[in-house]
Amino acid sequence: MLELEHRFRVVDVHARLDADAGGVQTRGRAISPDRLEREMHQAGVVRTVVFPGPREEGSYVSANNAVARRSVERPFLAFARIDGPRDPGEKTSSRLRNLTARRQDHHTSPEDVEQYAYDDRFHGFKLDPVEDGLPDEATIDKLEDVGLPVLVHGGTDFPPAAAADSLLSRSFPVILAHFGGHPLNRDLMTDAIDLLERYDECYLDTSYVRYRDLLERAVMEHPDRVLFGSGAPSSHPNVAVMEILTLDVPEDAMRKVFDKNPSRVIDGLARE
Repeated sequence: MLELEHRFRVVDVHARLDADAGGVQTRGRAISPDRLEREMHQAGVVRTVVFPGPREEGSYVSANNAVARRSVERPFLAFARIDGPRDPGEKTSSRLRNLTARRQDHHTSPEDVEQYAYDDRFHGFKLDPVEDGLPDEATIDKLEDVGLPVLVHGGTDFPPAAAADSLLSRSFPVILAHFGGHPLNRDLMTDAIDLLERYDECYLDTSYVRYRDLLERAVMEHPDRVLFGSGAPSSHPNVAVMEILTLDVPEDAMRKVFDKNPSRVIDGLARE
């Protein structure tokens, strides 16, 4: 794809980085760190939050460390992927299972969170409750203590209401990926926009959001709460950037989405 030409500084809060040196990925499109960097450069993206994809088994410690290593001397900021023993479902059966759920050795512990938080290689956390489970209360308490942003996969199996119940009452920034509606669920995306009225530390990222009216509504009603996310490598960052550039919103609003908002929420994305 051709390099995009635009006058904005763009930072990206949502990209998967293959932890394996050979680009092997258990799910989704796999590309090497070098190619991801080239595609970001094509789109005019100057800094990118990256995290590992889902693991087949075991803990995320090695995958997180691999992503951190592959971010060195690249314009990448590593987020540590975390997991937990609790079922994110809202059914009665899920609630009953959670009463007896106990953290296993491979689950993220409060000590793990503290170690990631004070390791200058990591700038926040990535959580996919459906894929990896929800952390227990002690681990969420530690997330609140350290105060780093948490990027949360939101969608049909972990809707905005579930995020509100389990995470949004806490004081750390929560970035609901995909407007909380993956895959392309308009009603859930609308619910997520509505949450912005109630929770000051709730933010939405634009990855895989294809509805212009919802993007424009969120940007115009909550100009300080929408963060650009490409969803790379499954979505090319050129496409994601163009979706924002073609919105019918003021230039200053675009500048907030591309740079000011994510740089305020994630310190490492700010200008050096």
